[in-house]
Amino acid sequence: MNSSLSHSISPGKVIRGENAWNEAKHFIPAICNSPLLLGRSQSTAGLRDYLLESLQCLGIKPIKEELKYDCCEFDLNRLKSEATNKGCDAIIAAGGGKVLDSGKLLANRLGIPCVTVPLSAATCAGWTALSNIYSPEGAFEKDELLKSCPNLLIFDETFIRNAPRRTLASGIADALAKWYEASLTSSSSTDALVQQAVQLARVLRDQLLIDGHEAFSNSHSEAWTRVSQGCGLTAGLIGGIGGARCRTATAHCLHNGLTQLKSAPKALHGEIVGFGILVQLRLEEIITGNQLARVSRDQLLPFLRGIKLPVSLKELGLGQTTLDELHEACDFACNNSSEMRYLPFDVTSNNLLNAVLSAGEEGESIKQEPGKTLFQEY
Repeated sequence: MNSSLSHSISPGKVIRGENAWNEAKHFIPAICNSPLLLGRSQSTAGLRDYLLESLQCLGIKPIKEELKYDCCEFDLNRLKSEATNKGCDAIIAAGGGKVLDSGKLLANRLGIPCVTVPLSAATCAGWTALSNIYSPEGAFEKDELLKSCPNLLIFDETFIRNAPRRTLASGIADALAKWYEASLTSSSSTDALVQQAVQLARVLRDQLLIDGHEAFSNSHSEAWTRVSQGCGLTAGLIGGIGGARCRTATAHCLHNGLTQLKSAPKALHGEIVGFGILVQLRLEEIITGNQLARVSRDQLLPFLRGIKLPVSLKELGLGQTTLDELHEACDFACNNSSEMRYLPFDVTSNNLLNAVLSAGEEGESIKQEPGKTLFQEY
């Protein structure tokens, strides 16, 4: 075992709550004078205009830029040149997970501060020292560890409450995965911080299962506050404390594999990860004969359905995917560099394919004939 371990546990400062921006913005002049304000979605363009005007009122001179794609090298290289040429001294990333990942990665490569402003609770990307990189087509390529977490995270509930309910459901699934993945990959760890991260993931899971339905149906409830902060903040803390083994296993690896498909689902990150949790539980059942995994899957299915999450390939938009294509996705998920290696049992791509086909409600009845689409009439 290494004698020393390095952790990037949390942002330098976290300001959370209603109208957090109004307090947090006064810390920004001490961080930068000419930041690049990064975003993407047209649905949040008006909000980013508000942030820009707010910064200008403080005497800051932000430069507004937008991503063309997901967090990918094409955009990153373009924006790096733009930020350098215009003398940007920080990155302020305001948006969803891929915008936040892009902002963190860009700041890391330029060696300048980063401020993250999540505009939904769909992921914990505003917190972490990690970015996922995709191709322009949206296929996962790799993740990249960063030197540190953001300098400032502004978790303004007023902003986040205006995001579509779908993003909160996605965040719930992504945060639930912390427990389902870490409880397998790290349950036997003797490392104190890892043990504590796993237990924190269990506490988060319980809170999400208790409050999730109310939070989804009422964005002005106390449950919504607890759940949104759990998804956007606590989930990131778990990964920071526990490290790589507490971040990823089957659910996230399957997500990365499915993005490789030409018919890649247009689902949100957490929506795919939520289905991946069901697949992991099914894998346990198939490979180890663990009937408790079956019970867990049966308990989780109605919860996921209750917050309108997809629980099958068909609901993910993959009903016309062939078995050959799906096998390729499973091959990618099980490649040698995949975090699937952290599982306490060996998984082949055939095992994974079997679990994928039988994890959801239509699973057991699918006829596995190569070349046929999954839901084609026979």
